Amino acid sequence: MIIKFYGTRGSIPVCEKGFQEFGGNTTCVVVMDDSKIGDVLIFDAGTGIRNLGKELMKRSFKEESKIVIAFSHFHWDHVQGFPFFAPAYDSSKKIDIIALGDELKITDLKSIFTNQMKSTYFPVSLENMGAEFIFHLKKSNEEMFRTGSTGKLLSNAHSHPGGAHGYRLEVNGKVLVYCTDIEHGDTLDQKVIDFAKGADVLIHEAQYTPEELPKYRGWGHSSWGQAIEVAKLAGVKKLYMTHHDPDHNDAFILEEEKKCQAIFKKCYFAREGEEIKI
Repeated sequence: MIIKFYGTRGSIPVCEKGFQEFGGNTTCVVVMDDSKIGDVLIFDAGTGIRNLGKELMKRSFKEESKIVIAFSHFHWDHVQGFPFFAPAYDSSKKIDIIALGDELKITDLKSIFTNQMKSTYFPVSLENMGAEFIFHLKKSNEEMFRTGSTGKLLSNAHSHPGGAHGYRLEVNGKVLVYCTDIEHGDTLDQKVIDFAKGADVLIHEAQYTPEELPKYRGWGHSSWGQAIEVAKLAGVKKLYMTHHDPDHNDAFILEEEKKCQAIFKKCYFAREGEEIKI
């Protein structure tokens, strides 16, 4: 599978000089198969989904292929790019929108996007975008993603204001775990460690440094120190840290990355546009 970061920033996009090596767009990660004929799985629809959409419009889709957008939760920085996602305006496209997990607190997934697209906020309604949307609000884990052979997509609830879920994708013996917007608390969440066990790639948020974290208790985020500890305890092969704080510029993140790699060699702060193959 091929994983690519289209948005790596947390909270709000930034466009200033000195913030572009690691990226200014908010959260969006895509997973595709090597042959590029299977489904496209997208995690979250921050502002990074705009550039992803432009690239997908250049791609040939088989009739049975799907675009699947899986949401960790629905805070602004994870949905604000959706109205600018070009395939959503193409009547030939089918887009599955899913929220998956046993502890979901929402009851009507479609209404989240209908409300976001009301005329008060945006000039085009959801009904007039063009694509066929299929909304899946699932209380249990299901096989939702196909890459040549069927992949299994599992979810895990974790602590974040309003609730959030991580995802574990298993395809042909390879494992990707996506875990963003999580606050571990005074001790690491053992469920998250168990969920990430043996992953080839763990994408874990790390908005704060260990020194900053105590100042932001209750904000729903993690430090890079916690992300590394999860990766070590879970036996993860590679760790990519994301959801960069909007006040952390490239120079700052580069220095923090050096500290992290001295502790856990195979860890990196995610860079917008970076592609990983497993």
